Amino acid sequence: MATKLRSNVQRRIAVFISFMLMFIIVLGGRLAWMQLVQGDELQKRVDHQVGESKILQSPRGTIYDRQGRELAVSIMTKSLYVDPHEVKDADQLAQDLSPLIGMPVEDIKERIAVGGGFVWLKRKLEPDVVTKVKQLIYDKKLNCLNFEDESKRYYPNDVLAAQVLGFVGTDDTGLDGIELIQNDVIKGKTTKRYVMTDKNSKPIFNSVLSNNSFEKCKNVYLTLDSTIQFIVEQNLDKAMIETKPRAITAIVMNPKTGEILAMANRPTFNPNEFGKYSPTEWKNRAVSFVYEPGSTFKAIVAAAALQEGTVTPNQIFHVPSYVMVSGRRIQNWSDEDYGNVTFTKIIKESINTGFVQVGMQLGANKLNEYVHLFGFGKITDVGLPGEEVGILFNPNDMRDSDLATMSIGQSIAVTPIQLVTAMSAIANKGVLLKPTILKEIRNADNTIFSEEKTTEIRRAIPEETALELSGMLEQVVASGGASKAAVKGYRIAGKTGTAEKLRDDGSGYLAGHYIASFCGFAPVEDPQITILVIIDDPNGTYYGGQIAAPIAGQIFEQVLRYLNVKPSTNNLNLKEFTEKEKIVEVEPASAVVVPQGKVLIPDMSGKSLRQAAEDLKAIGISMIPEGTGTAFKQDIAPNAIVDPGATMTVYFRSD
Repeated sequence: MATKLRSNVQRRIAVFISFMLMFIIVLGGRLAWMQLVQGDELQKRVDHQVGESKILQSPRGTIYDRQGRELAVSIMTKSLYVDPHEVKDADQLAQDLSPLIGMPVEDIKERIAVGGGFVWLKRKLEPDVVTKVKQLIYDKKLNCLNFEDESKRYYPNDVLAAQVLGFVGTDDTGLDGIELIQNDVIKGKTTKRYVMTDKNSKPIFNSVLSNNSFEKCKNVYLTLDSTIQFIVEQNLDKAMIETKPRAITAIVMNPKTGEILAMANRPTFNPNEFGKYSPTEWKNRAVSFVYEPGSTFKAIVAAAALQEGTVTPNQIFHVPSYVMVSGRRIQNWSDEDYGNVTFTKIIKESINTGFVQVGMQLGANKLNEYVHLFGFGKITDVGLPGEEVGILFNPNDMRDSDLATMSIGQSIAVTPIQLVTAMSAIANKGVLLKPTILKEIRNADNTIFSEEKTTEIRRAIPEETALELSGMLEQVVASGGASKAAVKGYRIAGKTGTAEKLRDDGSGYLAGHYIASFCGFAPVEDPQITILVIIDDPNGTYYGGQIAAPIAGQIFEQVLRYLNVKPSTNNLNLKEFTEKEKIVEVEPASAVVVPQGKVLIPDMSGKSLRQAAEDLKAIGISMIPEGTGTAFKQDIAPNAIVDPGATMTVYFRSD
């Protein structure tokens, strides 16, 4: 009996063990099958049920001024999205959300109707809006709404340097200015992460997962100085009220390095709300505005003539109120006949008829050669988008009238950045430097990634010529047409300009519309800043010396003091220059500079028919007489410069 009982127990144990072994084998096989054969597929199912992959973005790099002050920063904000599958009442949801996120009800309903599991409603919300939407989600227990963290660009100084900085779109892509040019450097990095979610697909520990272990972006440092930029913009705001122009542009440059210390335009915009403004207000006119420079360009003409030796500072010219060149009348802005004056006085008083003679003597090829040496005719590559080239003549196609008008800064077109760079070359003892707005780029750990060096392009004119011209330009401010740019205690050199405004289609000039400007540098003995101010189409007074020079003077005064530039100790000796101009009087005809191969038309007034014919024949001009007696009128004006062989009608009458 005992033996039989023991046998049954053993049999039962054997069965149980066999069963357990079979169970383990089956279970092991099943596990092996799930792990080895179905493992990848099952893992995907689990991942899909408890989490999802998300594209997470790091903040965009910061833009600083030269002093390390923030000009553009990025902050993490929340963007609202909807899961249309979870929306129970689209009409009610749209009604509730509309006043909170400032979006029309119909637009919200249209986005919900798109379907799917993810649709953006409003990107990069303000913190107070996020708080209100969160409260709505809590109050109504909405599972269909959620937020994603995104980087939002913020400009702490609002309009300051707006056209330089540009702005950023909703996808963290720079759309203008430095934001566009340096987009590849400072754009936030994106990382694909697997994020744990709850049953409603809401991320768990989202803040922890989305804000750590990002590759930090590089930061950009500009040459701008926020204080100088503020000084300039404050003065432009004042000028906008006083002159009511179409626009104003100003640039401040360090002539020894080519660094842009300030660049401003009016009208302007707030890059925090760029969508509220027109593309015209986004435009950086400092690099994209193409205009006739007028008399500010005469500094370049003077540099060429002085260097080529076609003129000297004390050379005498006879400068009438107007001259005729190839049938085109060119007159002085004052309509004044200055008589016999030195070249220094011609610069000082900005005498058009004097500069026409200088340009004609210099010639088209030489003038264009120096214009290109000073950087005109090509972009400066300052490092900003939208830079224009300008418009120059082909010297081989130039007529005498083209040369004459180019000599007074007309019939050509330049950009503000080109002109201030050229004037800085004169201040920098004749050396042309590449202008730059970018100072350096730094890594996240503040080490230098790259930096801009002072780049010498070429020597435009020798140092001696530049210093001589600087002294002449100083007189323009000290006692000439730019006297309103003067600052007590400082030696300032410069040139004003007043140019007729071209039509937008280039088909001629707009009657009664002008561009007033001033460009100069200080202090003359050791230049620290070059300033250009351009006023486009002012109302009322339009002369550069009257409205542009005073603005420049205010900027000079404030910036020189901010930079702690000491007042000049070797002031301009005006008596010395005045005495130099007291040259012995000469006959007008012998004083005029006439280009080789040209002739100067004399004044026939009071001459007999025979005498007039002989005088004109002597210079190769044929005469057609009208009437008898003495001459009183002629169809080619006195002092006009023409080609030999021309025919002139002279009118005579009996006394």
